[in-house]
Amino acid sequence: MSPRLTNAALGAAGLAGFLALGEAVPRLGLVSEDYFPPTSRIAKALGAELGDRAFWSALGDTLTGWAIGLAIAVGAGIVAGVVVSVVPYLRRATASTVEFLRPIPSVALIPLAVLLYGTELRSVLLLVVYASFWQVLVQVLYGVQDVDPVAEETARSYGLGTWARVRHVLWPTALPYVMTGVRLAAAVALILAVTAELVIGAPGLGARIAVAQTSQAVPDMYALVVVTGLLGLLINVGARTVERRALVWHQSVRGEVAV
Repeated sequence: MSPRLTNAALGAAGLAGFLALGEAVPRLGLVSEDYFPPTSRIAKALGAELGDRAFWSALGDTLTGWAIGLAIAVGAGIVAGVVVSVVPYLRRATASTVEFLRPIPSVALIPLAVLLYGTELRSVLLLVVYASFWQVLVQVLYGVQDVDPVAEETARSYGLGTWARVRHVLWPTALPYVMTGVRLAAAVALILAVTAELVIGAPGLGARIAVAQTSQAVPDMYALVVVTGLLGLLINVGARTVERRALVWHQSVRGEVAV
């Protein structure tokens, strides 16, 4: 059996064991079924959710906030990172501001988002963009710092302009860092999108989880949590696929494929 099939089989066995444990623990009375229903009840609730049109509408709202927020954060993070990196004075002038703003948790901005935009999509976008932006910006700054100074000087000696140096020297070096930042930002964006919906009440899966919790529909609540977990898994797999395609020339990806 190939290593890939072996890993897939082990992964499937681990998942089956986890689901069996989730079925056995409440059945054996170790925890109350009222608060932790068996896997079979959660699966039944999940099936009912999939047949509900409102579920798909909520899923669409969550994915819309995630995709728009991530696109804005990635675009702004790349542009800001490159501009700040190629202008030394700008890098020094913004370093302390970046270090001050970056650690602020996005959830601390929820009151501001509600004051500015209420429970609209824009509140979700504010939180998603703020959290995801730093993931991309920091990776771009590290990527630009990693540019070989000899290659940079060689490009200058050949008379390449600023844009040409960015395109042919800076960008190929920074791209692996950028893709790492995008992958991290994609996961963070989903977390903030669901959190914003859960706390603010903006339309989406988070708001639907909150409604299920307050109405004591516990199996439905767990089913929706499972959906958010599956979304995170799919997003991570998609981001890794895009990363591999974008960095097919890079030694790290070539080594990963070989393994």
